[in-house]
Amino acid sequence: MSKTILTARNISKQYRLGLVGTGTLGHDLNRWWHRVRGKDDPYLKIGAENDRSKKAESDYVWALRDINFDVKEGEVLGIIGKNGAGKSTLLKILSRVTMPTTGSIKTKGRIASLLEVGTGFHPELTGRENIYLNGAILGMTKSEIKAKEEEIIDFSGCAMYVDTPVKRYSSGMRVRLAFAVAAHLEPDILVVDEVLAVGDAEFQKKAVGKMKDISGTGGRTVLFVSHNMAAVKSLCTRGVVLENGRTTFEGTAEESVDYYLNQNNKSNNNGRYILADKNTSLNFQEILISDDYDNNKNNFSVDENINVSIKVKANSNIEKVAIAIHLKSIHENLILSSFSLDTCPKNNLERGIHIYKAQIPKKFLNIGSYGITVISFKPGSEIIQKFEDIQIKLLVADMKG
Repeated sequence: MSKTILTARNISKQYRLGLVGTGTLGHDLNRWWHRVRGKDDPYLKIGAENDRSKKAESDYVWALRDINFDVKEGEVLGIIGKNGAGKSTLLKILSRVTMPTTGSIKTKGRIASLLEVGTGFHPELTGRENIYLNGAILGMTKSEIKAKEEEIIDFSGCAMYVDTPVKRYSSGMRVRLAFAVAAHLEPDILVVDEVLAVGDAEFQKKAVGKMKDISGTGGRTVLFVSHNMAAVKSLCTRGVVLENGRTTFEGTAEESVDYYLNQNNKSNNNGRYILADKNTSLNFQEILISDDYDNNKNNFSVDENINVSIKVKANSNIEKVAIAIHLKSIHENLILSSFSLDTCPKNNLERGIHIYKAQIPKKFLNIGSYGITVISFKPGSEIIQKFEDIQIKLLVADMKG
């Protein structure tokens, strides 16, 4: 029987909104005064739930609240949930990047983490030097790292640039090398966040295959966060669903994905998404999913057109910007993409509010669940904003509304 390699008990993480740190000097003194008198931290009794759709009514928010789970040796645990559900915060706590406000974590063995592009890399050092730096952080000797060096470089596909400073790497190259280092230096627990989405399709396939190898034949443990439900079902043996900082479901990977998709359809049944402004040149303000009679909804008959309306706010005059809509199956297979470039090649926007519209025609899709992702970007450059929490469901033809 496999032994437990990681135990998380009552993990909670509290942040103070709008400030660095968890409070002011006055709050710290108040905490100290309660502690010397043997009383609980008074600020653990307050704080809002981690629901980004609500207006803040407290100075404190619980990014995570009372998370409990065990992970066994050789298991691949998928952690899934919407953006802002607390997945990345949980991985940072498990990786010792940040400490929990309450609770405890017990692990056996070395942990290697791949949380953000370039995490753990020194930008002034070359790729080869960073391989040795990361290995040393994991507690490996120089000879152990040397034995894996060529295998890491070959897997990453960065042989030409391995002696070039990492600061000159593209984000995709940094992810390739970082994953190769984390996967090949034999950690007991490998923690992988959504960063693999930065890599190209060929590398993502290699990475998923490698994670299967290290968990299956290597007997090591993987914690995997992804919005790619097909990858979660394929790779993971078990899943945990987070919502608003709490665990809402735990079961097999298949059961967890089905629960997550069904919850999305229940919670997003009004077809209207209001987004908070971000500090970007172009902000999504409102996304509407509706039928031909302007009824906002997420459930449609196969005999109905599905209309997508995107309201954006340009904070300045922007040249060459585009909006894309991607429709995917529940297994994350891309079904269609629609680009504003197709109808407006220049796509220069003046400062102010603009509306983009697209339509998925009736009888185009079979009965089932689908996901819609909306992206704003500058062609040949960076993504400005991305929203992927839209789920729609196609029902039998005679079902209306």
